[in-house]
This record gives sequence, C-alpha cells and structure tokens, in this order.
Amino acid sequence: MTATPVLALRGVYKRFGAVQALTDVDLEIHAGEVVALVGDNGAGKSTLVKTIAGVHPIDEGVIEWQGEKVAVDRPQDAQHLGIATVYQDLALADNIDVVGNLFLGREIRRWGVLNEVEMERRSRELLDSLSIRIPSVRIPIASLSGGQRQVVAIARSMLGEPKLVILDEPTAALGVEQTAQVLDLVERLRARGLAVLLISHNMADVKAVADRVAVLRLGGNNGVFDVRTTSQEEIIAAITGATDNAVTRRASRTAEVQK
Repeated sequence: MTATPVLALRGVYKRFGAVQALTDVDLEIHAGEVVALVGDNGAGKSTLVKTIAGVHPIDEGVIEWQGEKVAVDRPQDAQHLGIATVYQDLALADNIDVVGNLFLGREIRRWGVLNEVEMERRSRELLDSLSIRIPSVRIPIASLSGGQRQVVAIARSMLGEPKLVILDEPTAALGVEQTAQVLDLVERLRARGLAVLLISHNMADVKAVADRVAVLRLGGNNGVFDVRTTSQEEIIAAITGATDNAVTRRASRTAEVQK
C-alpha cells in the first residue's frame, strides 16, 4: 500500500436544497487496497460515490488525486483522472453480445468500419487477464448469469486503465457461487495494484475482501476500521449508531467533567 493515497476526500460537504446529504466527510483510498464503504439506507453512500464520480460536484471540501488537489465537476473529469464506476444497474445492453458491450461507446474502427476482429481479440485478452470465464464473447448479455454480467461490467471499466474502481453493491441479488466469482475478481483487481472502493450491505463480503471499512452515518463519518482487527459486531454497531446512545453520552459527559 502506497504512502500517498490515490484518492483523498477532505471535509467534503454536499447538500440538495434544505437536505444536508454529506457533512465534513473524510476518506482515503490507497493503491492495492480495497476499502468498503458501508452504512444504513440514507447514510450518504450513493451521494458520496456520485461526488467521486463527478455526477454531483461537492459544495465544500477538497478532493485530492495522488496528492494533488483536483476538481471533479463532471463524469468526464473523473474518467480522465482514472476513476471508473460500476453502478448497481450495470448499464449493459441485453441484446448485444459481450464484445459489443465491452466496447459500447468506444468502438474500434478501421477505414470507418467497425473492426470486429480487433475488438474480439482485445475482449478475449481482457477477460483472460482478469481470469473471467464465460461461454463465448459472442453470446448476448441476456444469456449470461447475474454473476457473469457483473464481471463483464467490471471488465468493461478496465478498458480505460483506471487507477480507482468503484463498485456499487456488486454482489446484490447474486447467488453464492456468483458472489464468489465477483469477490474473486475484486481480489484480482487489488493484486494488480488498483484501488477499489466497494459499497456493500453484506458484512460477510466486506470481511472477505476489504482491507479497511469506512462507515457513514447520517451523512458523516462514523469510523474507519481495520478488517483484520475489528469484529463484525463493532462495524454493525457503528452503522446502526448502537455506540451512540444515552449511556455512552452520559459517560462522555462525566469524563469531561472529571477533566
């Protein structure tokens, strides 16, 4: 893991009208690291991801990329930096084959005509490099399982050679075997030296592949935990706010008075 984070958020705020979605959020992600972003519904996870991806520009705070302050005001800004986002809906075209989906919007042409041979060759190379196994690169996406669709969507994000990959609920609604396939791919991304931000509600998945867990609660930070030394119960307590109750608040006030 590198000393300088690939991405760092410092004191980020985002509001929508009267709704304060993010409040003073800090986050660091290093190369070769998987950081899980967790939180209850409405905690601000989706908003935070969209600020990183350039969908919602931040109102206040600083975004640093490899130690340099940057402006991410549009999705193109994030893409140019090397940030790839795979949203939960995957944005795949069911009636197009794997090759067509991988190169959708970035087709290779020769003499003004689609170079199908070159796109198929590159598709096979990409899938092989990620150890992704599918029946054929020429079958429609509709013929693939949920897990296979997910890994194709992740593979498509790799065409731009990103440094940070954001995965929004990649194992949601997948079976056990399909989930294992996706988690294996997440580990391979880390092994390639990429920074990975994993948004998930599944604590088993988080404990399986993440190095650190960043918890959001009510739009703000509520702890960053080392997966190896933190129990699942402690993480869930931070998510639900179980550590913030009448007893703990009385104890903290007593400690302050004694000081």
